[in-house]
Amino acid sequence: MRKTTLLLLVSLLLSCVPMATAQTDARFDLVIINGRIVDGSGNPWFRGSIAIKDGKIVEIGRFEPSAGKKVIDAKNQIVAPGFIDVHAHTEDIYSNPKAENFIRMGVTTLVTGNCGGSALDIGEFLGTINRTPLAVNISSLIGHNTVRTKVLGLENRTPTPAEQQQMNELVEKAMKDGAVGFATGLIYLPGTFSKTEEVVELAKSSSKYGGIYASHIRDEANEVEKAISEAINIGEQANMPVEISHFKIASGALWGQTARTIGLVEAARKRGVSVTVDQYAYPASSTSLDSRLPSWAIAGGREEGKKRMADPATRKKIAADVKEDLKKKKFKDLSYAFVASYRTNPEYNGKNIKEITKLAKGKDHLDSQIEQFIEMYEKGGAQMVYQAMNETDVQAIMRQPFTMIASDSGVRAFGSGVPHPRGYGNNARVLGRYVRELKIITLEDAIRKMTSLPAQTFGFTDRGLLREGMAADIVIFDENTVGDKATFVQPHQYAVGFSSVIVNGQVVFESEQMTGKMSGRALFGPGKTRN
Repeated sequence: MRKTTLLLLVSLLLSCVPMATAQTDARFDLVIINGRIVDGSGNPWFRGSIAIKDGKIVEIGRFEPSAGKKVIDAKNQIVAPGFIDVHAHTEDIYSNPKAENFIRMGVTTLVTGNCGGSALDIGEFLGTINRTPLAVNISSLIGHNTVRTKVLGLENRTPTPAEQQQMNELVEKAMKDGAVGFATGLIYLPGTFSKTEEVVELAKSSSKYGGIYASHIRDEANEVEKAISEAINIGEQANMPVEISHFKIASGALWGQTARTIGLVEAARKRGVSVTVDQYAYPASSTSLDSRLPSWAIAGGREEGKKRMADPATRKKIAADVKEDLKKKKFKDLSYAFVASYRTNPEYNGKNIKEITKLAKGKDHLDSQIEQFIEMYEKGGAQMVYQAMNETDVQAIMRQPFTMIASDSGVRAFGSGVPHPRGYGNNARVLGRYVRELKIITLEDAIRKMTSLPAQTFGFTDRGLLREGMAADIVIFDENTVGDKATFVQPHQYAVGFSSVIVNGQVVFESEQMTGKMSGRALFGPGKTRN
């Protein structure tokens, strides 16, 4: 009996020797096996394994599990490059470095500084990663509104030659510090006061360092074609690529006419202008309450706006302008405008202006709604969700080969406010609704729109494709279950169907939870390397 027990112990010890040797002799830090690889190029999937070492993809082929110190069995799931969100608003990301709402829908890289708003000191912003590690990669544009506010404040005037030069120098400094391009928000203060010539000069200051021009155009409603043409013209004059943000038609008067706006992009590309667009996968936008008020009324900032509104005649004119704008867009009232976050009275969150007016005033006719809107501006404004788009247009834009998928979201504090659901579900919604259910685009093309096309557009030369030598940003998901759970009523719900997310070779999400790894890094624009 003792002899048998001894033999069993020896046998058990010997059986452990090969496993120990395999761990010691493993060639790779991580191996992903049994997956269907969609490499980001748009090509059909293929079977294979991926080996990762020192944060890079070093081999793609077939490997025994013993080749990796850690092994992920993808179990016939899709293995794709990590998604690149080219339109985010994450200047506050260092207060929420896990960026869990993005990671849980497969996003591994964010481009912030959009719509004209960015950090002014891009070098400091990107350099903070060394002190506050992130779960995602981060890059930034330099924002026109940020630069203009620094030099001119919120004034409605043309800059002097000296002021223009000062703004040019601020853009150049940002590009040298690593900005990937120059961004405008021509619907917001103070960018709305700028003439095209001013923007062209600033764009040229970015172009000389290899930057891209990204624009929230001057009008996304009735004057959208004119606004698209202006953006393309700026890029042509500055000799740089153009990227039009959250491409849409936000006017009921033009619903179903996306062929005209798409045609402008196609025509520009045909004559040699590099123009791309991004979109989120919802027929609703989200921005400030202020953006729906006439720009002349709020020039100079909130305190100046409140002074104007205190004058009865001016207040009446503001209300008349709001009413006329609704009429032009064929919206009967403000019931399409929902409050996402209103600090003055959180009870309003999730309700539309018509509902809020009834609650606050006991009546809900249009004049009362507009008065309620103005009062909310006076009390600090609000973040809004505007149900102003058409699903047919969303689908038409998504089909275009030059369209990228982007959330237009920030990092979310789970449970806070009633934000647009895109911050939790955008990429997953494309894969679940528009690929699997509606078959608007193929799986391979959807992934291309989230990976290699954004990488190509913004100059991330080591990301966006699963290739040997590329950074190991990888997402693994089940194409049969991937989807968004967040809704406009209950937005705080994470996407489903993702099993693993890898950033620079480190697993940051696995088994339905964040791992605690913070392997994101700053991604710098080409101007940084030219210094």
